[in-house]
Amino acid sequence: MISTNHFLRYFIYFGIAFSWFLLTSFTHPSSKNTPGEEVEQWSLAEDDPVAAALDSLAMLTVFRNMEKRTEMTSSDQNYPPDFVPEFHDSVYIQRFEQLNKYSTIDFVYNSYVKSYINLYANRRRDLTEKILGLSHLYFPIFEEHLDRLNLPLELKYIAVIESALNPLARSRVGATGLWQFMYGTGKMYGLQVNTMVDERSDIMQSTIAACEHFADLYDIYGDWNLVMAAYNAGPGNVNRAIRRARGVKDFWIVRNYLPRETRNYVPAFMAVTYVMENAEEHNLYPIPPLYSHFDIDTLEISKQLSLRVISDFIDIPLDHLRFLNPTFKQNIIPENSKSPYHLRIPKPYTGVFLANADTIYNHKTPEQIKQEERAALLSQTTVHIVRSGEVLGSIARRYGTSVRQIQSLNNMRGTLIRPGQRLIVRAPARPPLQIESSEHTHLVKSGESINVIAGRYRVSANQIKQWNNLRSDIIHPGQRLIVRDPAHESKEELAEKDEEQDIAGQNIAKLISSNDENTENAEQSSNENKNTPFIYYIVQSGDTMLDIATRFDEITIDQLTEVNQISVTSPLIPGQKILIPLEN
Repeated sequence: MISTNHFLRYFIYFGIAFSWFLLTSFTHPSSKNTPGEEVEQWSLAEDDPVAAALDSLAMLTVFRNMEKRTEMTSSDQNYPPDFVPEFHDSVYIQRFEQLNKYSTIDFVYNSYVKSYINLYANRRRDLTEKILGLSHLYFPIFEEHLDRLNLPLELKYIAVIESALNPLARSRVGATGLWQFMYGTGKMYGLQVNTMVDERSDIMQSTIAACEHFADLYDIYGDWNLVMAAYNAGPGNVNRAIRRARGVKDFWIVRNYLPRETRNYVPAFMAVTYVMENAEEHNLYPIPPLYSHFDIDTLEISKQLSLRVISDFIDIPLDHLRFLNPTFKQNIIPENSKSPYHLRIPKPYTGVFLANADTIYNHKTPEQIKQEERAALLSQTTVHIVRSGEVLGSIARRYGTSVRQIQSLNNMRGTLIRPGQRLIVRAPARPPLQIESSEHTHLVKSGESINVIAGRYRVSANQIKQWNNLRSDIIHPGQRLIVRDPAHESKEELAEKDEEQDIAGQNIAKLISSNDENTENAEQSSNENKNTPFIYYIVQSGDTMLDIATRFDEITIDQLTEVNQISVTSPLIPGQKILIPLEN
């Protein structure tokens, strides 16, 4: 009996195949294109999604304390450790000819491909070495299912350009997991997505779906380069591009009619395949993760279970469990008697888990587990007071969350809100501070995360959070972050800050002395509080003193107006600095 999902899938692809038949009935003979002869120079855009996926790997925790790379014993290269080899184009052409001898995919070397070779082999060498290490964890699974369907094994490198082998990857448009499935495509291939589970992030299930998707697309196009283009942009975009190219079925001809991201997708695939297959020649060696494919056991889970409970009992970090089990969105494995879920844990912990299974299962009731996970979520929330003219959508955008999540946290059924209403919002309890622009700050762009920014400036995500008073990883486009250790500021900067600190101490001393009846005690308070830590808040359009005071737990509106020597009704100018004293 054919399931509804399979019937829908066959119906959709029948329609695509029929349109392909009509399209190719009037095709012109394809011609071999050599873009390398036409384009002398080409470079990646700043917002290139392949580079962004690679950057997302920078702070993956399974590489913590794994700084030393492992050189392959089969290597016959004698390069110094930090040497970056460079080769003439003729060498690249020869190596690409070797790739074509053992693959049914038509590999081409040109300026587009060369730019991505430069990305992986030169500009992001450290991240490429992490990908080489992660390949030992995932490629055995990929190759097994590609081989089962008689697909080219090189298709495993699609996951590298999609997610950089980061199972926790999620794009700005919602594509999720190693293979970056969108919601609709995932559902078409039977991947379950709900509040608790997202099988687009499941290593095994998403790999099976990706391989079936490759096979279906090849049945339509019969050309692997067009299959990859359709995997990225969808069959509709590829069909339109072929139609605009007068029916020519050659990627390098239809490339100019494809979306910008897809034009670069196939060159990126060819580049990463080349680099991964010729890593030693480029002096690239794996930085191994804490776990490899053969270090992991898979256990069937019969009852609801919390990853947090497992972490506590068998003494494995929760972030490692999340890395190995990215399927479970709320850190909870739901009970499913018909089709039990699976837990992936390192083999050394398997015996401990099995020996204490009953205790682990019965340690907390399902309701207690849900309450604990909700409490963990609420620790990353703040309270927003609704202002006149605001709607849920604008509030959600301000805090980088969704309307649905605000409704869930506040038990709201509709979207009606009123001025003065207090809403729980998932965001830092102290909102990220907007600070003055300098060479030591970074302006957040759309799609960037703390991990991406930390990797770019070679600092840790925790350092950025500490320097910017962030309590979670949530950041917003347009926000400016400190990306340099304030402890290493120049003497001039320190002198300026000391002067500001003195002024702050004097203002706070005035506040204390005004409430102190004894002059001697007032003077003593002033001296004690001279070095009270403080921060500056930069006034935004529409801000009032009441708004600013509400955003900080450490100070009242009276203290804020007194310290800054302005009235609560005084008009504020965008860009004006407001002093915020902090607790010791």
